Amino acid sequence: MTTVDASVRRVRLAILDDHELLLDSMSSWIDANAPDFELVLSAATWLDLVHSNKFPTDLVLIDFQLREPVSIEARVRTCRAAGAKVIVLSSLDPLQARDRALAAGAAEYLPKTLPMREVMNVARAVMGVPRGGQDPKDWRPLPSGALPPKPKLSHGELTAFKLYVTGASTTEVARQMDVKYETAKTFIRRVREKYAKANRPASKKAELIRRAAEDGYLQ
Repeated sequence: MTTVDASVRRVRLAILDDHELLLDSMSSWIDANAPDFELVLSAATWLDLVHSNKFPTDLVLIDFQLREPVSIEARVRTCRAAGAKVIVLSSLDPLQARDRALAAGAAEYLPKTLPMREVMNVARAVMGVPRGGQDPKDWRPLPSGALPPKPKLSHGELTAFKLYVTGASTTEVARQMDVKYETAKTFIRRVREKYAKANRPASKKAELIRRAAEDGYLQ
C-alpha cells in the first residue's frame, strides 16, 4: 500500500450513506487504497454527521437519497456553510437530480456505479490533490475554501450569469435585465469564455452552475 509522508496533511474525509453495507465497503476501500485521505467520519444518518465533533471535514461524500426528510439542497448547503466541499453520489441518473445537487453547491455529482478508484480521483481533483502515481510529498491540499481566481466579470455579465445559473433561460435573462436576447446571449458566452481562459471549464450549463457555486454566486 502506498504511504504518505507524515509531514503532509491528509484530506479529512466524511461519508454519509444510510446503506450500512455500502458505507462499510466504501470506508474499507478508502482506508486501504487512499492514503492521501483520512477517513475521520462514517455516518449513516444526517444527524450523526452534523452532530459529530469531527464535523466539518475538508470533504464529504453524500448519498443523494436518504430515508431522512432532509433535502439534498439543505444537506449540501449546510456542509458548504461549515467549510466542507461536497461530492454527491447517487443511483439516480435524471439530469434534474444532478442539477439540484450542483446548484446547491456540490462540487461533483457521481453515479454510485463508478469504481471507487475513479470516485477518489475526482475527490483529488476537487481538493487539488494529484492523482496516483505522483510522489505524495510533492503536493499540499488547497486550504479550505481556496479556489483559482474568479474571472473578472462586468456588471452585465455577472447579472446574466447569476440569473442563468439559478434557472432562468436566456430569454428570461434578457427580459429580467431589459436587454435584447442577443445581448443576454453574449453576456453568458463571455462568462463561459472568461472561465475557460482561467482554466475552469464552463461550456456546459452544469459546469457553469458548478463555477457559480464555487465562487459564491449561489446562495
